[in-house]
Order: sequence, then C-alpha cells, then structure tokens
Amino acid sequence: MHPFITAQHLAEALTYPQYRTMIDRLATEGTTTGPLQKPALIQYTSLNVVRMNRLDKTVTLSEGLRQQLDALGEPLLWVVLTEAWCPDSAQCIPVMAKIEEYSPHISLRLLLRDENPDLMDAYLTNGGRSIPKLICMKADSGKELGTWGPRPVPLQEMVMQYYKDPQGVSHDDFLAQVQLWYARDKTVSLQQELQTLIRKWSAE
Repeated sequence: MHPFITAQHLAEALTYPQYRTMIDRLATEGTTTGPLQKPALIQYTSLNVVRMNRLDKTVTLSEGLRQQLDALGEPLLWVVLTEAWCPDSAQCIPVMAKIEEYSPHISLRLLLRDENPDLMDAYLTNGGRSIPKLICMKADSGKELGTWGPRPVPLQEMVMQYYKDPQGVSHDDFLAQVQLWYARDKTVSLQQELQTLIRKWSAE
C-alpha cells in the first residue's frame, strides 16, 4: 500500500457526488467543514456551491487532455485533500471530476484536510497545509506517482508574491483578484498542467 494513504483513508474518502451533496447540505445549514466555524468560512462555502455548480455545467476538457486520457493504459487513483470552504478547491476539483467522468482509468476520491492532519502533513506546500492537494497513485499497487496543488503554477506564483509583499492590497481584495484570475483563465492552466502530469505519470 501507499506509505501514507491507508485502506482506512480510502474507506472514508468521498466520491465527487458525495462531496457535492455534503457541501450543498452544509451551505443550506449555514455551516462548513473543519473545526473553525467562522462566518467567513461559512460564506466561502456558500459561494463555493455557486462556483462548483457553474463549473460542473461549463467545464469542457481540451482536445489535448482528452487525447492524453485516451492513451492511459492502467487505472490511476487520485486522492485529493480539501475542505468545503476552500475557494481553490471549488475552482479545481470540478475539473478533476470532469476528468474522472471522461476517463475509465481515473478514480477520484476526496478527503477532508482537518480530519486527516497526519496525511496532510506529509504533503505540505512551503511548510503550509495548502489545499487542494492531489496525490496520484497506481490504483493496483498503491505506488505514488506524483502530486499537484494547491493551485495552477501562474496563480501560485502570484499568491507567493502577494504574501512576500502585499503592496498595500488588503487580503479581501487579493482574494477577489484570485477569483478574477480563475474566471479569466477558464481552467486552461489547470488542464494543461494535469495533461503534462498525466503524460509523466503514465510513463512510470
């Protein structure tokens, strides 16, 4: 088995439809996942329902990505660490779900970060528990092939630069800039990065 992801993790993991049902319910109840039930996180959860509803309806996989998926010869398991309130998860996981929907060789499973701290701590980004974090494994053997996350590279560079030097931009204004980036990018960067990684992972 995988050195960090256990059979118990996989037994508790959610499918994408289960994850969406959970988030819809939490938003209706006015709550969210995780121990911190802050108003801002609850608001993000409600916004994420709207974002995921839109992406579920509008995401179309690129021709190059579909060709790469068609070339897959063995089943892969994608385990993603996430939380209902995470705006980046809401922008990225629907794309991963479309990939699973398209390819019979991809299985997507979702785990909540704060319910799995030991697993999350094995996949830190610059020392932080940044999500979403995708771990790709061979479905048959559990061998880890690689990871992706928490954001497309161009956006991650923008985020890192902001935290290094905010230049007077408030955190709320910066979060709005992040969402604008996603809207303008239209999942192109994420699809390109996953296409490249799938090509790499399928060769290992």
